[in-house]
Amino acid sequence: MKKARKLLRIIFGRTAFVVMSLLLQISILLAGFRFLSHYMVYIYGGFTLLSAFVILYVVNKDENPSFKLAWIIPITVIPVFGTLLYLFLELQWEGKIINRRLRENISDTQLYLKQNPRYMEQLAKISRSNANLAAYIENSGSYPVYGNTNVKYYPVGEEMFEDMKKELEKAKRFIFMEYFIVERGEMWDSILEILERKVQEGVEVRFMYDGMCCLVLLPYSYPRELRAKGLKAKMFAPIRPALSTYQNNRDHRKILVIDGHTAFTGGINLADEYINRKVRFGHWKDTGIMVKGDAVTSFTMMFLQMWNITEKEPEDYGRYLRDPEFFYPPELSMEGFVIPYGDSPLDQETVGELVYLDIINTARNYVHIMTPYLILNYELVQALQFAAKRGVETIIIMPHIPDKEYAFLLAKAHYEELIRAGVQIYEYTPGFVHAKVFTSDDEKAVVGTINMDYRSLYLHFECAAYIYRNEVIKDVERDFKETLAKSQVITLEECRHYPWYKKFAGRVLRLFAPLM
Repeated sequence: MKKARKLLRIIFGRTAFVVMSLLLQISILLAGFRFLSHYMVYIYGGFTLLSAFVILYVVNKDENPSFKLAWIIPITVIPVFGTLLYLFLELQWEGKIINRRLRENISDTQLYLKQNPRYMEQLAKISRSNANLAAYIENSGSYPVYGNTNVKYYPVGEEMFEDMKKELEKAKRFIFMEYFIVERGEMWDSILEILERKVQEGVEVRFMYDGMCCLVLLPYSYPRELRAKGLKAKMFAPIRPALSTYQNNRDHRKILVIDGHTAFTGGINLADEYINRKVRFGHWKDTGIMVKGDAVTSFTMMFLQMWNITEKEPEDYGRYLRDPEFFYPPELSMEGFVIPYGDSPLDQETVGELVYLDIINTARNYVHIMTPYLILNYELVQALQFAAKRGVETIIIMPHIPDKEYAFLLAKAHYEELIRAGVQIYEYTPGFVHAKVFTSDDEKAVVGTINMDYRSLYLHFECAAYIYRNEVIKDVERDFKETLAKSQVITLEECRHYPWYKKFAGRVLRLFAPLM
């Protein structure tokens, strides 16, 4: 009976409505193209000329060459459909509005994100190259480098979940939450119960989740349900039955901020598979961090910048700084440097990719990576190959049980070329790796939401923390080695015996990887 009700909800729910509406729009577009085809004798020359101009525009556009190739192929092969589709998507205006609003909000928060020159001077004395990277991150998004910050690392979602509940219970002033996936179950229900109690105690609670959830996981009216409980709640970019590039830019970030003094981020969403209460792809290996100290300010402002994209009233950002009378326990280690940063798909600045490239290119002894996806552009492939060829131990841990078959086919399409260059690839045999972690040379690490694929690097809103000379790095590296011990190495021999049809599918998919 439950299965029947679930099926009926899918058939008659919003997901089916959205899908049918999109299919109807695509059908109308195709019908229009077919109608035009009857007059192709007269207009073919015009479309050929238009396609040539569009290709010229694409070639000279300031964007990743992989995206250019992915568009040039359909424009060349099917000029009428390909050209009109490209122009339709290129002329979308919603993304430009969001980008303008976000840049305004970033400008408004700059007062609270000023670089403390003392931390930059200390960093420059230790490492000029890391100071240069810090300067780039600050210039690209006004995210400064901080000292006086403690970081705690979580090797599994279950451990972070327990600390999230403990810290939420301590909230006195405000709670900010921004997540990609929310699904009813033990994890979200227990957190929501705490949030409801905190609202009754007078704590301000703001909760924002990505609108993709409304397709399957939550009802479209769910923000209204949360508002009835006293929370300030909204969806980011709710899915609408309209063709739009705006709906392709999802909010993939995971941020929890409590009273301006504690923040959480990482790969862990608010659903039971992330804490292994529900088994989907074997054991779910995920990671996250808790930040206490000065660096929390950047996470607070990151949340408010996104929240206020759709708000009309001015925000009093200063209200949400840490209470000056709040003191951290003296036993917390506050050594080293932390740079929380965000990445927007709309500003033409690929911060997430460039930070990863900087770690790979400056590694001296090793670079260790955990990622659920390996859908790489030419620059990342070259960087990984070059690191291995110059003697840097370059190891990537991937899932053994994938969540998306097409993504696994694309990842395996890179295996052979990387392994041949000396990159070591392992697959986590107990299940699925959802962690997004880099460590290098026992002195630097990144933990955040940014996958090694086109969606994270170019199409989604993301966040992470770059950590340098902080004690937590040894915990991140220890977890990597423990995960490696549970993983199997992939050899060239295995790559060569991989079924030919899967190899072919992966290579075909690489043509369109930037558009997926």
